[in-house]
Amino acid sequence: MKNTAEEFLECLTTRIAHSAFPNEQIIFTLHDPTFSDLLNTSINNQRLLFPSTPKPFAVITPTHVSHIQTTVYSAKKHGVQIRIRSGGHDYEGLSIVSYTPVPYVVIDLKNLSSISVDVESKTAWAQTGATLGELYYRIAEKSETLAFPAGDCHTVGLGGQIGGGGYGYLTRKYGLAADNAIDVEFIDVEGRILNRKSMGEDLFWAIRGGGASSFGIVTAWKLRLVDVPAK
Repeated sequence: MKNTAEEFLECLTTRIAHSAFPNEQIIFTLHDPTFSDLLNTSINNQRLLFPSTPKPFAVITPTHVSHIQTTVYSAKKHGVQIRIRSGGHDYEGLSIVSYTPVPYVVIDLKNLSSISVDVESKTAWAQTGATLGELYYRIAEKSETLAFPAGDCHTVGLGGQIGGGGYGYLTRKYGLAADNAIDVEFIDVEGRILNRKSMGEDLFWAIRGGGASSFGIVTAWKLRLVDVPAK
């Protein structure tokens, strides 16, 4: 008889094989030789590397939003929990570790990291797998007088930064990073893709600072850019 993890992996593999993006390896299990390196890539807290620390039975690295929808569907169907890791590090391990007895997987969004900056409208769309450093770099490529008010550590992932509030040097003048998120691409527990309008203002308020992964998975943020001196 198959266990929960096996049923989940079979369901996920089958659905991905029949999707529009079937040819890339996005599922890494404990049996894959690269599993440990992939899981430990952005772990900066050494206690999370202890053998006694719970480990997921798989890491999913989606290259398309549909892969996330499929993972959510399969996890819900087979009673698997999900931890979501964006492109950066996590000292507390909330995106890597689960202490519940339920089997769990990690969705690592590092491959979803595109950034599009619109200088005229002073906005940017950034996928959750991007880091603050990557966002700042893309903005600076386009303008010396625009910035995004978030933290000073370039290796922090956008998902954790905005989902957790996002304090930085410009906060006094422009507010938190979360205050400057003006739209979102979001996958809920039903696998639906929602934006600010379709999710409603209550949920949009909650995911900006309340820990977005508690409610679903943010795949991209629309950000308001602010004016700064050239030097």
